Amino acid sequence: MTIEMLIAKYGLFALFVGSGLEGEMVVVTGGVLAHQGLVPLWGAMLVSAMGSCLADQLWFFIGRYFRHYRWVQTMMERAAFARAKGLLERYPVAFIFGFRFIYGLRTISPIAIGATHVETRKFVPINIVAAAVWGPMFTLLGYAFGRAIDPLLHRLQESMTSAILVAGGVASLALGALWLVRRHRAKAAAETASDTP
Repeated sequence: MTIEMLIAKYGLFALFVGSGLEGEMVVVTGGVLAHQGLVPLWGAMLVSAMGSCLADQLWFFIGRYFRHYRWVQTMMERAAFARAKGLLERYPVAFIFGFRFIYGLRTISPIAIGATHVETRKFVPINIVAAAVWGPMFTLLGYAFGRAIDPLLHRLQESMTSAILVAGGVASLALGALWLVRRHRAKAAAETASDTP
């Protein structure tokens, strides 16, 4: 099942879960579906921000309280973890605010932040503000994209309808011709058989 189908079927709940797990692609898709009227725009912006905030808060606490677990240690050995930690040391507040906008660092960064000296009371408000910017921004991007591609999709739909009608007509003619050829051959074979003594 595609992202579009999941959001269309489960609505804002799918968008809430997907924004935390998958990120930008789900949120942009939510904006496109909001443009199509399948979910409310305000709701899509709100749940995208909430899902992102909650997921990153959870990753932060995993980095803080479960850093000695093997799977967290494995994540900490990745190059992306070292990169996130380096950026955090150089630009602490800016990085906490902006990591979700950096491709490839979205999931690993809150774990890295949690595994460092950054206090929870510092991370939480910055995380909330960043999610409140990120969610609506990518939702509106999808909404604007939906508006831009809507006329193209409409024209494509009309072209597809015409193509299907033409293909259906050609297929019908081909089947009719095939039926006539087989009938003619069967008739010729029957005549040949009746002429044979």
